[in-house]
Amino acid sequence: MTEEYRQLKEYMDQSDKTVAVTGAGISYLYGMRRLKQSVGMMNARRVFSVSYIRKNPEKFYEIMKDAFLDATFIKGPSTVHKQLAKLENQGKIYGIVTQNLDCLHTIAGSKNVVEFQGSFRDNICVGCGNRSFDYLVWNQGHMPRCEKCGEPLMPTGFYMDAGIRDSVSNQTMNKAADLISEADLVLVIGTTGFRSDEYLRKMKAGTKLVQINPSVTEFDRIADLNIHADAAEVFDAVLNG
Repeated sequence: MTEEYRQLKEYMDQSDKTVAVTGAGISYLYGMRRLKQSVGMMNARRVFSVSYIRKNPEKFYEIMKDAFLDATFIKGPSTVHKQLAKLENQGKIYGIVTQNLDCLHTIAGSKNVVEFQGSFRDNICVGCGNRSFDYLVWNQGHMPRCEKCGEPLMPTGFYMDAGIRDSVSNQTMNKAADLISEADLVLVIGTTGFRSDEYLRKMKAGTKLVQINPSVTEFDRIADLNIHADAAEVFDAVLNG
């Protein structure tokens, strides 16, 4: 075990509440596509409009399937998702804040997860506005439909009605910041810092921050410990060291 890994293990052993923050890095490495690859030359704003989804529900479903759903339901959680779930089960991680919409933390077994950009388990009907909170509606091989009116569902985080989208975004980001406020150790994993000023705003003085990322990011200048390595390798050492 390297000195960096030993230091991380020591931090985690001494911590009462460790919160992990995860980004796209832990999903892209395991088969998740970038959304713009799936949307292609189409305008994203048009694709995520109510009118487009109503007229082209199955096309929208195919875009979601290509970008997210195959990786979520066919490839499933990565090693890192499973390691974090195991650490939570062992009481070594208190909760997870993620920018990812793919529900892979939940599928891996993590319980205390805040998805600050929304996810496929928070959906809204493009017809009546009814909310649905079950990611499994996206694992039926076709566009999910509202139980009340039969119109298509879409993830709330993609909804282009600014009032609803911003309200949901504010709620989830506040939950993320509240979870961070309880931590005495924050692990940022596979993220370059997207919206980090919002979820870190309540971090207590004295809380340690550790970055685990093969790449250099904005966290390099503020982290108490930078581990530029693959997260699966790092957590394997922590779990088995």
